[in-house]
Formats: sequence, C-alpha cells, structure tokens
Amino acid sequence: MSKKIVTLGEIMLRLSTPGFERFVQTDSFDVTYGGGEANVAVALCNYGLKGYFVSKVPDNAIGQAAINHLRRYGVNTDFVARGGERLGIYFLETGASMRASQVIYDRAGAAIADADINEFDFDKILDGADWFHTTGITPALSDKAAALTEAALKAAKAKGITTSIDLNYRKKLWSKEKAREVMGELCKYVDVCIGNEEDAETTLGFKARDTDITKGELNLEGYKDVIRQMKEKFNFKYIASSLRESFSASDNGWSALVSDGNEFYHTKKYNVRIVDRVGSGDSFASGLIYGLVTGMSMADAAEFGVAASALKHTIPGDLNHATLSDVKGLMKGDASGRVQR
Repeated sequence: MSKKIVTLGEIMLRLSTPGFERFVQTDSFDVTYGGGEANVAVALCNYGLKGYFVSKVPDNAIGQAAINHLRRYGVNTDFVARGGERLGIYFLETGASMRASQVIYDRAGAAIADADINEFDFDKILDGADWFHTTGITPALSDKAAALTEAALKAAKAKGITTSIDLNYRKKLWSKEKAREVMGELCKYVDVCIGNEEDAETTLGFKARDTDITKGELNLEGYKDVIRQMKEKFNFKYIASSLRESFSASDNGWSALVSDGNEFYHTKKYNVRIVDRVGSGDSFASGLIYGLVTGMSMADAAEFGVAASALKHTIPGDLNHATLSDVKGLMKGDASGRVQR
C-alpha cells in the first residue's frame, strides 16, 4: 500500500514577472499556484505516494482554480473547506547575479487565516495516515490558523502518526517574539523538525556560532551545537537543516545536515545555477519525508531530499516536477545535464 501523507497549510495565487523582469518594468505576470505544504503534497504524489492537502479556499472560481491545480498532480483535496473572503496572492520578481529576488505579499484576509477548527474533522482526515506535515508559515497567518495547526498536530500525535514541521520563518508575517512563543508550543508535538540556520534562530532562539550566511560560509560545528540544543529541548526524532551558501542570486551551494541527536550526517553538496529557488526548501522537506516514510536510512533520506531540492532550483514555479528516476539518477552522480535521448 502506498503511504498516506497529510499536509495542512495555505495555497496562494502566484504572480511572477516573466523571465528576470523587475516589477516596475513588466506589463504582465505569469500565473501559477503554490504554498509550502501544497508543494510538499504535490512532490510526494510525483514520487508515487498519496498526498492529501488540507486548507480553506474561497468558494469562487479562483479558489476552484487553486484546487484544480493540485488535483492535476494527484493530490487529494477532499478535505479542503470552502468559504471566506479570498485566496492569498504573492508577487515574485526573480533576481539574478547580485540582484536578489523580491516577494510582495497580498494575503491579508485569506480564507485559511479565518478558518475554524470545527470545519475540519481531523479524526477522519488523519484516518490511515502515515505522516502529517505542516510549516511555520501557517500559524504565522493568524491566531486562528495557529490554533488550527496545533489542533492538527495534537490529533496526529494522538493517533501515533509521525509529525513534521518546516520552521519557515517569514518576517513579513510575524515578529520573532511571536514566532518563538507559538512555535515553541507547536514543536512539543513534532517528531521531525526541518529548517535552515536562520529559521532555527528566529523561531526557536538557537543560533549557529561563527556563521554569516551572507558571506557564503558554513560552520558545521555550530550547526551541530544548535541541533544538540534542539534535541535536548524538544526531543525531536530527527532534525534536518538545509545549508545554503549564497554566492549570488544565481549561484548557490546546497547541502544538508541531519541528525537523530546522536549521529550527524552531512550530505553531498551541489553547486546549483538557479532558475527558480522558490519551493526549494519544500522540495527538501518532501524528499526527506519520502525517504523516511519509505524506510530509507537517515543518511539516504537526506541525500534524496538534497538531490530533489537541487533539481527544483532548475524548475520554474513553486512545484518540483522532478521524478523518482530524476532524483535517483542525480544521487548516483549524474549531474552532467547531458540531453537524454
């Protein structure tokens, strides 16, 4: 039987400038849909698992378009509630070289931010599930969304389902102080914690020593110290930190450090030329989840996640359209980019 993974979060309308145009110069936007947890559900379906997405969207054509977008990739949307005022929007300007990408949010009043817990029957939603996943973006949307996230995590834990959270701090949505207050509570119900060095500091208060991400430098010993602190405080089963070395908006180094609190494993590093980096963290999360839920070792699951997310950097849009064979081929060392005939 294929594994069932349930994700909870927001799906948004994405409007991005064509190519590398700036907001002020473009006359049109490319349209797609995405969001952290939705991106994870799609990737897991691409790998042959049963991905379920739980959310709330407005009962109009735009909400339906977002649902249709997920359904085309096999995501189960039976538990998406309908209602509310609107679907959130985000605008993306893709950077290049020394010019950073820019995101502008227009998501205030989105349907999921006003969703009530009683709109979701988590006992039914989680029936037969093997894994539950969410992110720190959802509870940042509103107090009601935070309460909904906590209710889902508690329900999953009560059923003995493995739970994961991607810390995903968004400074445009809430403050560090609020994030630490809320995320500290949510992490009590989490088995697998995923994030990067910035997220660990801003959402949980742990900081890697002697590290400055703007210089493209990594200090693995500092991260290991952070992981030990996280293990001691929350007793996570696994902790995974993606490691991005930002040489420019176009070129990054990409790897990950994973741990069970005792053993540490640093993956292979990929030097990626970026087409679209939005969703790359979600691709790592989905790859790690895929590996762990299908019985891979911690190290192999991490390598799968890093390879999957390295490929996502080369794919436009929020979603990772890499296949199992694509990821496994890269894991085996085929990064030549030669035409496949």
